[in-house]
Amino acid sequence: MSFLSRLNAYRAEEEALRWEGTFLDYLDIVRRNPDVAKTAHNRIYDMIADAGIETDADGRRHYRFFERELFGLDATIERLVEEYFHAAARRLEVRKRILLLMGPVSGGKSTIVAMLKRGLERYSRTPQGALYGIKGCPMHEEPLHLIPEPLRPEFEQEYGVRIEGNLCPACQLRLELDFGGDIEKVPVERVILSETKRVGIGTFSPSDPKSQDIADLTGSIDFSTITEYGSESDPRAYRFDGELNKANRGLMEFQEMLKCDEKFLWHLLSLTQEGNFKAGRFALISADEMIVAHTNEAEYKAFIANKKNEALQSRMIVMPIPYNLRVDDEIKIYEKLVKQSDLKDIHIAPHALRTAAIFSILTRLRESKKQGVDLLKKMYVYNGQVVEGLKDADIKELKEEFPDEGMFGLDPRYIINRISTALVRQDTTCINALDVLRAIKDGLDQHASISKEDKQRLLNFIATARKEYDEMAKTEVQKAFVYSFEESAKTLLENYLDNVEAYCSWQKIKDPLTGEEMDPDEKLMRSIEEQIGISENAKRSFREEILIRISTYARRGKKFDYRSHERLREAIEKKLFADLKDIVKITTSTKTPDESQLKKINEVIARLIDEHGYCAVCANELLRYTGSLLNR
Repeated sequence: MSFLSRLNAYRAEEEALRWEGTFLDYLDIVRRNPDVAKTAHNRIYDMIADAGIETDADGRRHYRFFERELFGLDATIERLVEEYFHAAARRLEVRKRILLLMGPVSGGKSTIVAMLKRGLERYSRTPQGALYGIKGCPMHEEPLHLIPEPLRPEFEQEYGVRIEGNLCPACQLRLELDFGGDIEKVPVERVILSETKRVGIGTFSPSDPKSQDIADLTGSIDFSTITEYGSESDPRAYRFDGELNKANRGLMEFQEMLKCDEKFLWHLLSLTQEGNFKAGRFALISADEMIVAHTNEAEYKAFIANKKNEALQSRMIVMPIPYNLRVDDEIKIYEKLVKQSDLKDIHIAPHALRTAAIFSILTRLRESKKQGVDLLKKMYVYNGQVVEGLKDADIKELKEEFPDEGMFGLDPRYIINRISTALVRQDTTCINALDVLRAIKDGLDQHASISKEDKQRLLNFIATARKEYDEMAKTEVQKAFVYSFEESAKTLLENYLDNVEAYCSWQKIKDPLTGEEMDPDEKLMRSIEEQIGISENAKRSFREEILIRISTYARRGKKFDYRSHERLREAIEKKLFADLKDIVKITTSTKTPDESQLKKINEVIARLIDEHGYCAVCANELLRYTGSLLNR
């Protein structure tokens, strides 16, 4: 479809969304679909739920609404949706609370709010998210507010819809002056929520307390019309254009809420608790909106330390939003941010973002008191990888040991800034892990706020990330040297398991060529086990452990391969690499390769490019770097 055709189709879609009718027409819509009159909190929850909810094997819920923008915050999002959005949608007390997202900078707080805003805009354009308002109302309020209070119980019984709130002063006056009190004639229109048009979505940002006016929140007197209408209490002489007015029926974001002057915060007390607020010389004005605010931990602690804030504090639901603690998800964050730039065409070598992510996550963890668990092991556990010696109970204990993990450390914004620095080098068409680590290190030198002690700690994490990359680099090259690494590993595993099974059951093993019975090949088994330091005394227990793991997998209907047991995987790989090491070492480090070596190098580079995601530049650099590592 051409752009002009799409433009015409878009115009037609916009036209189809327009609807106008009388209050009687609206009652007919409510009778057919009571959901059009749901509360703002209910609408927001339904918007999230309609995008899809998946439940994993552990019973955790994953909300697809957030999955494209937020990574590594599944547990936080689950808690946010279930404890606040879902409960508020069911009219429980939490809907009378301000949602305060609290956490470190660049942790995802603003992203969550932005997603809710954009989501509401889209959702209000769908049949299931449709809502309606009184035409001409500055607060696009619910038309059911026209129904007199005494008739509401009867209406609820007949229509199954509960009415909360009263007409705004502007609509009260119009009802009397323009329609003679006849609510049936009042015009109603479909409302499409929009932040740019200030319909159902508002944003309040604090500025200088001396110059900021409360009118930014609640509207202001229109002095140009006072002489015409004669009174400041006449709704026609008032602009209902504050953020609380315009956010009615949807969501109001309170940016950096705790930096705000106290007089602005007190207006939220009656709004959250009673669903109304005071503006000008009018009675309390009803508003149906979710208030979401965000702040950092330091400001929140200062806020709760002030006794004067106790009333407001009791009207808040505080939701900690920590940094992501999973390496795989941290990579997704960087990939998302890089794709949004104009430098997405510069090639990023495999493991470059992973190495940066390892460094980032290490800065956000605390040393465990559990014996034998260092930060690296902890990082791998959090990433969902199997760490030998740690059972499910140990993992749960690890995750509960420090509740504040993720509330400190380096933020993704700093890392992406340093990756950007590496990407914009004039001479580069490709960056690798070493380029990224170098950029991160240079950034620390430019940070005057980092103490000498903290800088040394961060440099140690860079060194750790570098060591992890060194292992990844060697593994990558060694795998590329084996034409079919997976097949070689599978064959070696099967040979090992045949011998282990015979050894543990005191049986002989058949020679595959001659068919004669032989003792299990102790030399083969030990050559693999010695790669990971299994002693002569510990060999039987290790072999029995492997058989138990195979039996467990069989009971669960799962296939056992060399990656199913972390230490066995390490042993198999090391054995294969040990057999290859001399060939790899000689081939990658020679300055004047002969014809056969050159052919092998070209084959390996081609394999790195075709199968592992390298380009010609980083593939050659990887071979040179690995050669230097193997010669140390």
